[in-house]
Amino acid sequence: MARRPSRIHAGWWDYTTLDDELLDDAAKLDVSAIAGLSRPGFRVRLFDDLAEFWVAEAMEYVNAWRRSTADNPCGICGPIGPTEQLPVVARIVNDLEQDVRDGHFWGMDEWVIDGATVGIDHPLSFARADLELCFNRIDAKLRMPDSHLHFPSTEAMSDYSGSFDAARCLVMQGGQGEVKHWAFNDPPKREGPHAAEPDAAAYRTLGARVVELHPLTLVQNARTSFAGRVAGIPTHAATVGPEETFRAERISIWHPGWHDNPFGIRLTTLMLSKRIVDASVPMSLLADHPDVTFSIYRPGLGATGAEMH
Repeated sequence: MARRPSRIHAGWWDYTTLDDELLDDAAKLDVSAIAGLSRPGFRVRLFDDLAEFWVAEAMEYVNAWRRSTADNPCGICGPIGPTEQLPVVARIVNDLEQDVRDGHFWGMDEWVIDGATVGIDHPLSFARADLELCFNRIDAKLRMPDSHLHFPSTEAMSDYSGSFDAARCLVMQGGQGEVKHWAFNDPPKREGPHAAEPDAAAYRTLGARVVELHPLTLVQNARTSFAGRVAGIPTHAATVGPEETFRAERISIWHPGWHDNPFGIRLTTLMLSKRIVDASVPMSLLADHPDVTFSIYRPGLGATGAEMH
């Protein structure tokens, strides 16, 4: 039986095309049940204190860079969303006088306009945010050189992908968007190889690339970054792919509760726990990775019942 069309846009796949039984099961999960969804290879941990949450996320940067040497270069791939950990990273490095010159960093994604990635002069640039919130705040005598900062670019996408071989990505860190993506790995359009079913096997082979963004992603980014001005959000972006993601030794997803909503956090946590892989929910592909952690701010889990405002 053909799967139903998306309730967001009929030309795309997304989580609204899943069976109601799975969606209902996710919505019914209470906090104690979510805490019990860990399994070998997938860890769920809850934080009650938001400051501790950001410090723990920041420490993943510092700990990855501490392991890097000139002979064994390694680092972390990090998101824009959340960003609250980035100034904390710089503060920890500076206060501890931690030498991170051998460390590497990969930005996850960047906006694309008229076929080219935006420059750091663009107000929405993700690379600009990384620099302003973190790297430009690190003492110059401690900071890695610019050549160790890797950002996806339409001019050198193969170089970006190849940098994951030149240095080990110890942690692929991310948030979760409302369309259940990490980076800009949005669900596919309902066409071509994905016309009848969202093909998870084909999706898993995708590397760093330029993507057209799902309508829900445009709305979310307008809400979080541009005061709701959807018309000002680029429709395309460069993104790290599943192929590079699965080269990372560990995947770490952070859920403060406002990039995605209480239902969305429940859905992907349940799908990873039960190893339900479906390309209409890109985050679910991570169920096949051997070391994934979801870090969740407990108050951000909220409730999933109806409440009128």
